[in-house]
Amino acid sequence: MQQVIKKSEKITSFELARVIALVAIISIHCQLFMDYGYIDEEPWLNFITNQAARFAVPLFFLIAGYLIYPKLNATPYTAAKNYCIPLMVIWLIWSVIHLVLPFNLSVVAEHGYLAERQGYWQYLMQAPLNSLFEGGLVHLWFIPSLAMAVFMIAWFVDNKCRKLIIPFAAIIYVYGLIAGSYGVITEVETPIFTRNGPFFSFLMVAIGFEARRNDWSISATAALLLAGVGMLLHFAEAYYLHGFDQLFNLNDFLLGTAIWGAGLFFFLLAKPQLGRHPIWQKLGQWVLPIYVVHLLVVIYMNNLVGILRLQSVSADLVIFFGTLIGSVILMFIIEKSPISFAKLRRLKLKTQPAENCPSAK
Repeated sequence: MQQVIKKSEKITSFELARVIALVAIISIHCQLFMDYGYIDEEPWLNFITNQAARFAVPLFFLIAGYLIYPKLNATPYTAAKNYCIPLMVIWLIWSVIHLVLPFNLSVVAEHGYLAERQGYWQYLMQAPLNSLFEGGLVHLWFIPSLAMAVFMIAWFVDNKCRKLIIPFAAIIYVYGLIAGSYGVITEVETPIFTRNGPFFSFLMVAIGFEARRNDWSISATAALLLAGVGMLLHFAEAYYLHGFDQLFNLNDFLLGTAIWGAGLFFFLLAKPQLGRHPIWQKLGQWVLPIYVVHLLVVIYMNNLVGILRLQSVSADLVIFFGTLIGSVILMFIIEKSPISFAKLRRLKLKTQPAENCPSAK
């Protein structure tokens, strides 16, 4: 039976889902199972587990769109600025940190700090526009992409054309597909990698926003069926594109990804009390900090594995669990510092109270 969500009630299933999604993303970045599970000289165990985790980022965007709806719908630009400025400050600070900290410790030991860093800086400058949309390290792309999606929705709300949000977002998403994973067939090119920018994020955030605005809901069973169809389509697309030399594990989003993510999102809405336990509330507060710091920990765990000369299963175990534990420890250390995530998220834009707050649907 579908559970009814009260307006004042916290959707605890979102917190549970965000934690699971974070672990899924970490598993992608740890590049697990690359040395074994081969079929026809390809690491299919990695291919399958990598793509099975691709629900995670869409879910983050969908939940963000749902949660930001009330403020973004009432005072679009003020809400967008108050939401995005703290995130972009975090993005800027951690971009600088990732630009400064060395990644390859063996190169530092052999050739010095500047030699190691210059190699990375030159790599980023090979595609400067793309690097601008990502930041100091590749995973930070999520933050400016989310910010762009929020501001684009704010524009549609401010211009009272909310019904056009999803159609326009869908067009941008399809273009992102054509110039992204399907580029091996279409040969369409873009100045930036289409996972970055609004190509992926706009539609996902828009669906979450519109779901709350229109009170969209389906049964848990129907939602799981939708998610299953989306997942099967995603894997079918990935397999099809693999025949055109698009590596199976390099698909960030496909047509089925949006359906898959939306199905899981509506399942969470149908089961708002799923995971109702204080532990998920607490862990949910750690998701953004751990997301931001985890790839740096992955890099240093790879350095450790190289020093210890670990391989195969033992290397994967050290990298994955070392990243989980190390990210939590690093997060707690940072929270005691001037660049605490909690402090940065409380940054607000000082504005005069708006006399007219458009809130009509």
